[in-house]
Amino acid sequence: MKKRPVNVYLLTYKYPVTAIISVLHRISGVLVFVAIPLLLWMLSASLASPEQFDDLLDVFSNPLVKLMLWVVLSALFYHLVAGVRHIIMDLGMGEGLQAARTSAWTVAIIAAVLALLIGTWLW
Repeated sequence: MKKRPVNVYLLTYKYPVTAIISVLHRISGVLVFVAIPLLLWMLSASLASPEQFDDLLDVFSNPLVKLMLWVVLSALFYHLVAGVRHIIMDLGMGEGLQAARTSAWTVAIIAAVLALLIGTWLW
């Protein structure tokens, strides 16, 4: 009789980069989905009147708000880049193990560069 683990602690395993990129793609999708109402409200407020636009600019001067906006925009761009990777793989390209690893690292690098660019633009 084999002894099977009762409670598996998931953080003890070393996951491949392809799995990490895929899980982060799902997490970023949830984050973007949750942020959509806030982003739409900000767009609506910015277009309502010049006074509300100025009020919104005052809100964006807060570093905490800038950080939250950076997180949401970084998640949006990460989700976009990882989604393009998934679409390409759905078309049958890059499905091999080495190609999948390379594309996963490419997504991570492109997303990191975009996050840095967004951060420099916001601050």
